Amino acid sequence: MVTGKSSKVGNSIAISILFVFSLVWMFPIFWTLLQSLRPYGDVLKYGSVSWPHTLNLHNYWTALVQSQMWKYFINSFEVAVPAVLITLFLASMVAFVVSRYSFKFNVGLLMLFTAGNLLPPQLVFIPIFRLYIHTWVPNFINSDGVLYNTQLGLILIHVALQMGFATFVLSNYLKTIPKEISESALVDGASVWKHYYVVILPLLRPALASLGVLMTTWIYNDFFWSVALLSSGDKRPITAALSNLQGEFFTDYNLLAAGATLAFIPTLIVFFTLRKQFVSGLTLGSTKG
Repeated sequence: MVTGKSSKVGNSIAISILFVFSLVWMFPIFWTLLQSLRPYGDVLKYGSVSWPHTLNLHNYWTALVQSQMWKYFINSFEVAVPAVLITLFLASMVAFVVSRYSFKFNVGLLMLFTAGNLLPPQLVFIPIFRLYIHTWVPNFINSDGVLYNTQLGLILIHVALQMGFATFVLSNYLKTIPKEISESALVDGASVWKHYYVVILPLLRPALASLGVLMTTWIYNDFFWSVALLSSGDKRPITAALSNLQGEFFTDYNLLAAGATLAFIPTLIVFFTLRKQFVSGLTLGSTKG
């Protein structure tokens, strides 16, 4: 009985702590949503730290239509979608090779891909910047003839930086899949491409969905590389374009809150669309049997 009561008390304490942390974590989001619905005049009259007397969607209309944020949403999608798809495709092929075939540099290749993720962006920024301003591209990609200030360059840097983590996760996931499946495919005469595309790729679907959610969030929310590698404001994604909502002499933080709220909606849509695959990809392989 004592053990049972102690267990109930411990559970109650744990739930209380989680509840408090949830409130602390949710408060900035709630406050941002609340401020985004307040007109600037309401803040001037009653102060920013006050209960709002007027709530409307005027800030969202101003941010989305008058400030033309929808153009920067398109820029974000043009960068995030290709970067995620290319990364998952290339990483799945590399993971397939290093996990299903034995050769001399098998482990070394995997370590090389993984080590690339350990480098902080600030450390590699200068050599990458120099590479971008000296790399030639056709004029239809950039009239200046260099990779710098192109969305293609932003896609390539995201692919390069995310490949290591994706390869590491997928290769470890493939190790949980019985090799007898691959051996059966080889016995049936499947080529390397058919072995990858028909047999392995469908089995990777939960892991690919999980990585897709994570990488969409990381790439979509990127600020550092979009500012460092894009000089034209009209090419920047939504995260870097939020600065356009700041005024020259004062900043309407309610308008900025509305823009920030609009900016994180696409990542929520991606998560809730793939939430089942995301959870299954995280839990598969955690238990035996």
